[in-house]
Amino acid sequence: MSSQHFVFLDPDGSAGDGWLHTVVEAKTGVVYQQQYGGTACWLGQVEGFLVPLSGPEGLRALRELFERDLRGAGAWGRDWSDAERGRLREIVAMIGYWACDGSEEEPSVLRLDESRMRDADEAWIPVITPDGPGVLLWCNSD
Repeated sequence: MSSQHFVFLDPDGSAGDGWLHTVVEAKTGVVYQQQYGGTACWLGQVEGFLVPLSGPEGLRALRELFERDLRGAGAWGRDWSDAERGRLREIVAMIGYWACDGSEEEPSVLRLDESRMRDADEAWIPVITPDGPGVLLWCNSD
C-alpha cells in the first residue's frame, strides 16, 4: 500500500475561479495534482502542504497575463523575455503569504523562483515562500 495520498485540486470546477493556493514542497506524503497550462491541459503534481492565499489583484493580473496576453494556450518551456519575466515577478510579489512559526504570524510575499522559469505556466508558477520552495496554483482557464 502506498504511503502517498493524492489530492486533485478542484477536479470538477465547483470551487469556482477565484481560488489561489501555494503548495510548499515538503515530504508530507500528500501529493497535490493540478491541471494547468491553459488549453495545453498539462497535469502537474507536487508533494507538500497546501497554503490558501488571498490576492485578488494578483490573481486578476495572472489571469490577464496568461489568458489575454499569452492567449491561454500555455507557456510551458517558454523562453520568457526580460519584460515578461519582470512582469511575472511583479505580479507574484503582489500575493501575500502569512508565515507562522507556531506562535506568531508574519505577513510576507511570494517571490518568483527564477531558477525554475522553464516550469512556469498558467496556473503553475514556481515560487519561493518564507517556508521554502513551492508552486503557486489557481484555477486553470480551459
